[in-house]
Amino acid sequence: MFKKSIFAATVLLCLPLAAQAADKWKIIHAGTLLADAREEAKKEQSIIIKNKKIVEIRDGYVLASQVKDAENAEIIDLKNQYVLPGLIDTHTHILGQQEAHGREVRVTRSSELSTLMGVEYGMRTLRAGFTTIRNVGADRNAIFALRDAINQDIVMGPRIKAAGQTLSPTGGHGDAGGFRDDIFPHPHSGVCDGVTECRKAARTQIKYGADHIKYVATGGVLSKTATGTGQQFTDEEQVAIIEAAHAMGRKVAAHAHGKVGIEAALRAGVDSIEHGSYLDEDTVDLFLEHDAYLVPTLIAGYTVERIAKERPGFFIPAVAQKALEVGPIMKNALAMAYNKGVKIAFGTDAGVNDHGTNGYELVLMHDAGMPERAVLIAATVNAADLMDLTAVTGTIEAGKEADIIAAKADPLKDIGTLMNPTFVMARGSEIDLNVERPADLFPWPEGY
Repeated sequence: MFKKSIFAATVLLCLPLAAQAADKWKIIHAGTLLADAREEAKKEQSIIIKNKKIVEIRDGYVLASQVKDAENAEIIDLKNQYVLPGLIDTHTHILGQQEAHGREVRVTRSSELSTLMGVEYGMRTLRAGFTTIRNVGADRNAIFALRDAINQDIVMGPRIKAAGQTLSPTGGHGDAGGFRDDIFPHPHSGVCDGVTECRKAARTQIKYGADHIKYVATGGVLSKTATGTGQQFTDEEQVAIIEAAHAMGRKVAAHAHGKVGIEAALRAGVDSIEHGSYLDEDTVDLFLEHDAYLVPTLIAGYTVERIAKERPGFFIPAVAQKALEVGPIMKNALAMAYNKGVKIAFGTDAGVNDHGTNGYELVLMHDAGMPERAVLIAATVNAADLMDLTAVTGTIEAGKEADIIAAKADPLKDIGTLMNPTFVMARGSEIDLNVERPADLFPWPEGY
């Protein structure tokens, strides 16, 4: 008997994990299904899910007994809901958010604590309906650890595609300035100057696991010096970064506010411009010529402008001045780009705004002149395309992972309904939405 038990245990251990665990079947009964934001919605649909993936979509409300091998399937009743793909935020900083003592944090917080904070902020993001994010600059060790833990089902969170450290010239927007040499003596691996260093910096992030590269083409609002929002890397340095990344199969995102810096990045071949605040008609033509995406991040401008006006002293004077200048113009930039046919991908700069408030970007984009359908396309289909995830997410269809959300009203008529989703599923797992919301930096508009 003892020998038989050992033999049975050995056989069990040798089986693939999939064979050891029973398949989990779920069937969602969707009252209204917007499976693809580019297409019309359908009534009374059933989404059949096996483990993490969508197997089939059928007309009508299917019973478990009508699906082969799914006799014990869980039925999820969303008959009174509007069901659509999980949303995608292509510009986040998931390991932290606005803090009054941010400079102190820069030299005291450990990578390990940043990762744990990312777990909490990731869950806030997930509960807000965002099942996928692109993180564009963070502590390299911390963000890769969080991404990998989520991928391996060690912790729950949104699917993450991550850059490592942001690439920045010495003293630029991504560099930490103003510290004593003995406190912050060495630049991180993203700081680089000259073509050779810039090429190596891009390759270094990829070596350690970067899914894409992010660099600062211009100055930024929240850098702690009065360096403006103009071009920082030279044209040649930007070409070196982009060519090195593309040669290794990685896309490149460029933080860019000023017109000259945006245009230099576009000419260099960048895949997306983040922010794009001071673009004009000539800049838009370059977007179209190079088939690049704009990621507008309106909520970031909205947030920093509000902080500068409502919380005197929160920002140092140099930052407050930039916040008051850049924040108000970002809607105009988006409107101009959209009206001329530039590809738009949804992104917030979450971390500037509170994690979990990502959905307000949808409202701001609509306020800027984008129709509800165009906003949804930006937050699903386009965002998936920018992140090379079209085969995985962005629409609800057979073969894709089950990233699914629901709302109580029709988002094609009221985009604001998505600020508070009624149901969230990420990779086949339902997310508990009955969690008390943490205190935010300041009160948000009605609807949150």
